[in-house]
Amino acid sequence: MDLEKPPTERPVPRGEGCLTVAVRLPVRIVVFVLVVPVRMAWDALVVCRRLLRDTVLRPVGRALLWVAWAVSVWPWVTLWRYVVVPVGRTLGRLGYVLLVVPAAWLYDRVLTPLGHAIAWTARGTGAVLAWVFRGVVGGIGRVLRGIGTGLGRVYAWLLVPVGRALARLLKGVGTGLAAVGLGVYGAVAWLTRYLIVVPALWCYEWVLAPAGRAVAWTARGLGRLVGMIFSGIGTGLYWTLRVLLVLPAVAVWRWILVPVGRVLAVVGREVVDALGHAWRVAGHLSLAVGRLLARLLRLAFVEPVRWAYRTVLTPLGHVVRDTVLRPAAEAARSAGRVTRQILDAARESARQTRADVRRILFGTPREPEPLRPAKPRGEPQAAAARTLGSSTTALTKD
Repeated sequence: MDLEKPPTERPVPRGEGCLTVAVRLPVRIVVFVLVVPVRMAWDALVVCRRLLRDTVLRPVGRALLWVAWAVSVWPWVTLWRYVVVPVGRTLGRLGYVLLVVPAAWLYDRVLTPLGHAIAWTARGTGAVLAWVFRGVVGGIGRVLRGIGTGLGRVYAWLLVPVGRALARLLKGVGTGLAAVGLGVYGAVAWLTRYLIVVPALWCYEWVLAPAGRAVAWTARGLGRLVGMIFSGIGTGLYWTLRVLLVLPAVAVWRWILVPVGRVLAVVGREVVDALGHAWRVAGHLSLAVGRLLARLLRLAFVEPVRWAYRTVLTPLGHVVRDTVLRPAAEAARSAGRVTRQILDAARESARQTRADVRRILFGTPREPEPLRPAKPRGEPQAAAARTLGSSTTALTKD
């Protein structure tokens, strides 16, 4: 069985008191009268700002940017592209020819053979020194092995028996000293227990503990007495401050500040709502006035200018274009075409002259030999048919 969904509840509007209704209308009228001039002045300033930005500041900024580029950036770019880069390339080539090439030649022709010779000499010297060192070390090792054998025999036949005898003697002496030490420790412990520890325990149990309990009981009593005194003083001060300060402050807050604050909150909320409402209404009014002024300006200035442009300047411009500009452009293109042909002819003549001078001074360049046809790759070709003038055996080949 399907359950029916409960109907959606509409939000209940908040109830407004008589104070809110009484304050709203005069506040909105006063705020509207005050806000309309401000909003119209604000919209006028916005329109002026946009007009100034689009017609003055942006073109001036672009012009200043172009001037700054032409004055500050372009000279350095030109200097870098046409001076620094060619000079750097020239210096790089000179450095390569004067430094790198001689250094490479010195490394290949001088340092490498010298290094190989030094390495070969060092290897030979190392081999000789190693052979001498092995001989010396072998002799010293044999001498040391003989000395070690003698010392081992002395250790085994002399030092070991003497050490064992000394160890037994020291063990007996240590046992006696340990027995004496244990006896002395027991006597000292018994004397300490019955001369110091027992009297101290008796003094603690029968003298110090009762005296400490009495002092603690007295201190607790004094603490309770002082606490009762301070508690009474604090209670008196609490009630005095509560009656003289807190209750009047609570009464002022509850019966004066809270109602006044509620009234001020209602007034402030209505003022804020009225400001928003008046600002929006003033915006619509300012928009209507602006459209009316724009319409008047369009009818007074823009339409006459547009009519003059369409009916007078456009036909006049077409006449000037057809009678003056197009013939001038065609003449300029013809002059440019003739100039290019003349320059091409002069360039071709200069090229032929250079070729003739080079041929007279250095002669005609040698023609390259024709390349031999390469053998085709892939599968082997089938042998040609045997004839009377050819042979396929090794004995009858020419």
